Amino acid sequence: MRLKRLEAYGFKSFADKLVLNFNEGVTCIVGPNGCGKSNISDAIRWVLGEQSPKKLRGKNMQEVIFNGTESRRALGYCEVTLIFDNEERTYDVDADEVIIKRKLFRSGDSEYYINNKQVRLLDVTDLFRDTGIGKDGYSV
Repeated sequence: MRLKRLEAYGFKSFADKLVLNFNEGVTCIVGPNGCGKSNISDAIRWVLGEQSPKKLRGKNMQEVIFNGTESRRALGYCEVTLIFDNEERTYDVDADEVIIKRKLFRSGDSEYYINNKQVRLLDVTDLFRDTGIGKDGYSV
């Protein structure tokens, strides 16, 4: 059970698509203040089902959508994808990878996907039950 990759688009400060590959072994994220380290942990927590904007350091959930700058307009949605190794069939999915995606639109509509099939938040929560992975866990 290993997180292989995180992809984020339009999430908080990530206006452009961000791809982080988590290779074998220990991976840590370092950088100066304000470079987005906390936004990466927020993105993981969010895609796994976090519903409280306060736990994502915001007032409302739409604040996770890139809000624009002087030189760039705000985006209409954001999405975060986590890709897990499932070769050992840790998760109850018949595939070598488990892909979890969440999209949020400015309208407030939210969508969840498991391996590109739209599902409910409950399905995402159930998939990770008893694995140690979830919105309240920071070790993946």
